[in-house]
Amino acid sequence: MVDRPADRARVVRDRLLLYTVATAVTAVVLAPLAAPGYVLLYDMVFVPRQPLTWDLVAPVQGLPRAVPMDAVVSVLTQLVPGWVVQRIALGGAVLLAAVGAGRLVPTERPGVRLLAAVGYAWTPYLAERLLIGQWGLLVGYAALPWLVRAVLELRSGRAGAVARVLLAAAPAAITPTGGLIAFGVVSLLAPQRGRWRGSTVAVAGVALLNAPWVTAALVTDAGGSSDPAGVAAFAARGENWAGPLAALAGTGGIWSAQATPASRALPLVPLVTLVLLALAGFGFGLLRRRIPRDASARLLVLAGGGFLLAALGAVPGTADVLRWAVAQLPGAGLLRDGQKFLAPYALLLVVCVALGAERVAARMERRNREVAGVVLVGVLLLPVAAMPDLAFGGVGRLWPVSYPADWRVVAARLAADPGGEVLALPLSGYRAYPWNSGRIVLDPAPRYLPAVVLIDDTLRVGDVAVTGENTRLREIRQVLGAGRPVAETGVRWVLVQQHRADQVDPVTLAGLEVVHQGTYLVLYRNPAVPPSPVVVSPARWAVAVALVVAIVVVVAAFLRRYAGGLLRGNLRSEVQTLEDWHA
Repeated sequence: MVDRPADRARVVRDRLLLYTVATAVTAVVLAPLAAPGYVLLYDMVFVPRQPLTWDLVAPVQGLPRAVPMDAVVSVLTQLVPGWVVQRIALGGAVLLAAVGAGRLVPTERPGVRLLAAVGYAWTPYLAERLLIGQWGLLVGYAALPWLVRAVLELRSGRAGAVARVLLAAAPAAITPTGGLIAFGVVSLLAPQRGRWRGSTVAVAGVALLNAPWVTAALVTDAGGSSDPAGVAAFAARGENWAGPLAALAGTGGIWSAQATPASRALPLVPLVTLVLLALAGFGFGLLRRRIPRDASARLLVLAGGGFLLAALGAVPGTADVLRWAVAQLPGAGLLRDGQKFLAPYALLLVVCVALGAERVAARMERRNREVAGVVLVGVLLLPVAAMPDLAFGGVGRLWPVSYPADWRVVAARLAADPGGEVLALPLSGYRAYPWNSGRIVLDPAPRYLPAVVLIDDTLRVGDVAVTGENTRLREIRQVLGAGRPVAETGVRWVLVQQHRADQVDPVTLAGLEVVHQGTYLVLYRNPAVPPSPVVVSPARWAVAVALVVAIVVVVAAFLRRYAGGLLRGNLRSEVQTLEDWHA
């Protein structure tokens, strides 16, 4: 007979230990965020109060790379400052990634859970995506173990599992890549003979969670094709002597050398990867015995599929196919930076490494219990020892700063006289501000200013310029390239950001009136262009409707999950889950 009080006490103790370790890892990784301000690094842009504009909710001139993420942030920053949202997003991503991986491992040994928790929160994948500022993708990465766990519960017939699946998939769906990964996980893992109803509802629900960005992609004026030059620019890269495939095998290989921890170039890193792969292979057999075999096989397919997508641009034959697809097939541009899809592989690798370490330790315990404990501790610390420069925000890279007062003044000026486009000059999508310690960041203007802000969408990777999809920017570049004044483009405002030595040619600014002259920003008005109201097209309403549908799915899942009491029966449920894992 099961000793229920003892089981409950063990569940509480193990969970407390898991959360304590996860909190410690989060504190070590994000230590600089204890300072006030905003971390502005590459794609990571947070502002004090992001306006809720149609251009952020349903962009019509560019591809929906930040749909519905921008809408979510805009709503949240109406309630709390942006620095709070940033800390919740980053802290929650690291913390929940660690806890989710720890709880996913089918084991009764708390040390093995801790090993998975630390391993999943200290992968090169997390480090590189953090240092390139793609926090939305990290939210999806953190949601992935919770989603897999919920789908496994759905397969076992647990009550309320469909709601758990949808709630776990919702955070992932704030970005297109995360939404695709979540949809792939549920579509492949959930279907089970004799239980089609639950899996069908789950798959349909996750599809609706992806509806906002899918709808935005269908109605955008930018078209669906992308510059094929981006395939080579964003292909997985080798980080050391072993090449790109070895980097991917270790969950690294991001295209940007600047976003890669320096420790990844060490010559011993491929050997560490070999050790982890060997442990994972040893642990996969244990995973097959502890969860249904078809589920473990599907997890392997998911991981393998993610790895193949990550490697497409780095392999000569498949790279040619990908270049053709990006240029000809709408939406194929999502696959240019294929390393993003490595998340399912990273999760399965970490889980199997933890189980492999458990098998090794179990064999050693027969001879020497202390040595077995040393093995577990050694494997737990191996990711940290192999990549110590993830600590302290990538050794100081994630240091918060404050926006100069110019930004607040310009935002207030535009809010007082709304209407019309704002063109940010010099033409550049990414900027290195002196007040941001020279760190490169995506231009904050579209998220800080309450207006439609046009920034150059050409992406420059080394010597390669990847052409953007915004047709309006293409027209403006042609006018400025011909040496004609910006007043002829039809924009009402021009924002000159004075952070570069090559200031804007006075000829370009001919005919404009100075509205604000500051240290960092100069705002001009084009007197020839009157204020114009925002036209809400049917396409934008379609995106809004899709967003409302996704919200309804989340709310319905939340009510279904917690009907009858928010916390009632949670401990009993956890004990039952442990028994199910080992049945």
